[in-house]
Amino acid sequence: MITLRHILALAIKELLAILKDKQSRVILIGPPIAQLLVFGYAATFDLNHIPVAIYDEDHSQLSRALVARLRGSPHFELIDPLDHDGQIEVAINNKEALIVLHIGSRFGSEIEKGKSAQVQAIIDGRNSNTALLALGYLRTIVTDFNIEWFERNGLTGPPASLAIRSWFNENLVSRWFIVPGIVGLLSLVITTIVTGLSVAREREAGTFDQLLVTPLRPVEILIGKSVPGILIGLIEGSFILLMAIYWFEVPLRGNLGALYIGMFLFLLSATGVGLMISSIALTQQQGILGAFLFLVPSVILSGFATPIANMPEIIQYLTYLNPLRYFLIILRSVFLEGDSYALLLDQYFPMTLIAVVTLAAAGWSFRHRLS
Repeated sequence: MITLRHILALAIKELLAILKDKQSRVILIGPPIAQLLVFGYAATFDLNHIPVAIYDEDHSQLSRALVARLRGSPHFELIDPLDHDGQIEVAINNKEALIVLHIGSRFGSEIEKGKSAQVQAIIDGRNSNTALLALGYLRTIVTDFNIEWFERNGLTGPPASLAIRSWFNENLVSRWFIVPGIVGLLSLVITTIVTGLSVAREREAGTFDQLLVTPLRPVEILIGKSVPGILIGLIEGSFILLMAIYWFEVPLRGNLGALYIGMFLFLLSATGVGLMISSIALTQQQGILGAFLFLVPSVILSGFATPIANMPEIIQYLTYLNPLRYFLIILRSVFLEGDSYALLLDQYFPMTLIAVVTLAAAGWSFRHRLS
């Protein structure tokens, strides 16, 4: 029979061992705050101050109006204008400009005649994602320029136009997408490292064998070592959650209880993975290496930055083994979509299954150690 008193004593011992160790305290407090601020402000899909060079051969009123729109945009920063074709290659090659806008000599006259006038945009494609985003901003400016021209001249305008409305993220603020993911990312890092070092630390100190000869049963050892990791993860996750809501002003539209059920199951599965790593590792160095080998693929295969649907099919199947995949869906669904319990059941179940399998594997390792 499982004794609650034994489990509580072991959990308190684990917490004290973590809090008394200076390095552990630093890992628990410093990096999460630093990473939250770095990710929250630096990790963004928005582009600002994109360097643009203008090669204007027309110098007409219309070409100057188009350039003025670029200059007034918060996304673009105009560098010194170009005087001849040879400067285009230099500006792109030296990364002085991400875009070179070439306005032909007949741009204004063609538009005034009611004809179509092309503007050439030469883009540095070495970073394709950045190039595509910058191109999208540029298209918007050119479209607005066309609409203004048609309206000013009393023309009917293009035969069709887009009226864009974004659901869930009205202003398309990328921070609303990224910051909720940081809650899961940092909780996973802290919980995996704390639990991944718990058994390895005792083995290095020579106290794990002493623990095995106490009246504690393997299942009690397993639960006692799980409690500190889950508790620390909940505290860290709650702090990051509050920062996301009140500091980064990400709206929380769904049910908080549904979010915390997901967080608990996620931390339970992360604890299982950490204890499984720790039960195999003989030293703390091996424990850290094992945690690192798990964390890097978990982040890549979670959909945190790269959509899972864009991954090769065989890789998509691997993501089903990753608890962070499911928790990110829960976080973004509760924050932005306003989901509640019933809509998240299909995300709760896989994390529960992962937790059961990993904790059972860690428990088997403890029992094997006893034999």
